[in-house]
Amino acid sequence: MPCVAQFNSLRVQQRLVALTTCAALASSSWVSFAATPTPSPGGNLSAGPSAASPANNAASVVRALPDFTDLVELVGPSVVNIKTMEKVSARASGQEGPDDQDMQELFRRFFGMPFPNAPGGNPNAPRAPRKAPNAPQGPSDEEQTKGVGSGFILSADGLIMTNAHVVEGADQVLVTLVDKREFKAKIIGADKRTDVALLKVEASGLPAVKTGDVSRLKVGEWVMAIGSPFGLENTVTAGIVSAKKRDTGDYLSFIQTDVAINPGNSGGPLINMRGEVIGINSQIYSRSGGFMGISFAIPIDEAMRVSDQLRTLGRVQRGKLGIQIEQVNKELADSLGLAKAQGALVRSVETGSPAEKAGLEPGDIVLKLDGKAIERSIDLPRLVGSIKPGTKAVLSVWRRGANKEVAVTVGEFEADKPVVAKASKDKPPGNNSFSSLGLTLSDLSDAQKKDLKLASGVRVDAVVDGGPADQAGIREGDIITALANTEVTSLKSFEAILSKLDKARSTNILFRRGEWAQFAIIRPTQK
Repeated sequence: MPCVAQFNSLRVQQRLVALTTCAALASSSWVSFAATPTPSPGGNLSAGPSAASPANNAASVVRALPDFTDLVELVGPSVVNIKTMEKVSARASGQEGPDDQDMQELFRRFFGMPFPNAPGGNPNAPRAPRKAPNAPQGPSDEEQTKGVGSGFILSADGLIMTNAHVVEGADQVLVTLVDKREFKAKIIGADKRTDVALLKVEASGLPAVKTGDVSRLKVGEWVMAIGSPFGLENTVTAGIVSAKKRDTGDYLSFIQTDVAINPGNSGGPLINMRGEVIGINSQIYSRSGGFMGISFAIPIDEAMRVSDQLRTLGRVQRGKLGIQIEQVNKELADSLGLAKAQGALVRSVETGSPAEKAGLEPGDIVLKLDGKAIERSIDLPRLVGSIKPGTKAVLSVWRRGANKEVAVTVGEFEADKPVVAKASKDKPPGNNSFSSLGLTLSDLSDAQKKDLKLASGVRVDAVVDGGPADQAGIREGDIITALANTEVTSLKSFEAILSKLDKARSTNILFRRGEWAQFAIIRPTQK
């Protein structure tokens, strides 16, 4: 090698320099060798020895950081600023609220600039003159800005999608395009449960967005948001998809990202690298009120399904069963004989509801709906909600250790009505004490059964402090309807079931409290 041939003729100091140089040359030669294909004996090019190493395989996956400029030019004209107005009294509008002061101070301290478009934002601007006490009064009310948000154009004829909370309570909605044209918008419909709203402006030839396929979205994929945080129009932020199907509500699972989203971004689009809208920026997780690295977007396929109904009906139709449910945990699943923790536990059944008419009972575990598995309790209302009212469906339920098929005609969802449990004035005809459970029970009278709409069960008259029942959460006034997956028809049946239980093992107990039914795990004490 050239380095070795010349090395012996050099002095010590020169040798040290030569060693350093040779090391550098060797390092660069190795890098070159590892990255450059070498001829094979047959004359074909083959990769160097390190080409198949894990490090090189990982390096081949790494790509350059994306350039969003083309996306901004493509999608930016389709994003709008939304300003909502409300009517307030003239006196109230002349008073500066603490929220305005706080926001202006925030901008002064952290950005060195006044809050955009805010009253008093320019410290050098002349202040509005105050009216003298006896000055003539103006109109009783006037319009002032209620809030700002974002949205995007769905169709060239002026349909615009945004969040329901952006336009909630607004007396007037103003939409401003990128070219500064401003339109008064009509609210076609808004759905609070999914936080989707549909607006309409009288215009034509508008640049509409292209919607994407959420099922193709991958965790780690680059995404971009355009909106009006704090009223700063057409602000672009970017990040990656952090998670999919993140549960934060009853009717939707969200796309989680680390894209910077702040107040004013609500209703704006989440865009993939193909320039397609895949979500509506809707929520953030924050302890401060500002962005903390976690934001949530409504999947565009769900939003489009809602907007289609808003456009045709002005509202969203949802299926309803008329039940209250909760999650099934592993301990409860084991005690009920389920193979794993799955399904939705029916806590109560609404009187006159489709579920009651179909024969669904408190304590049932709904495992499937029309053959679709219910892995988590939250899956059930989402599936039911997507069914058109009046449609017939089949529920697979687990009841007292066995599977049962229940046919139901899905009703239409309405606003929840508060349910008040009626207290019976009848005194129990007798009672019995079960010391191993720390319970005193009594049979239900016919009047109590009628009042509670129950065919059977026993009433809890007293609970021993610190006893098994107390630790399980059972309270005086609860109605026990089943023990160890077996229906309790009377005190005698309860005692018979209890006598057969293994006192060394926990068991489940189903009870009603008002209109609610729930399971508890209880372990009898050994005498």
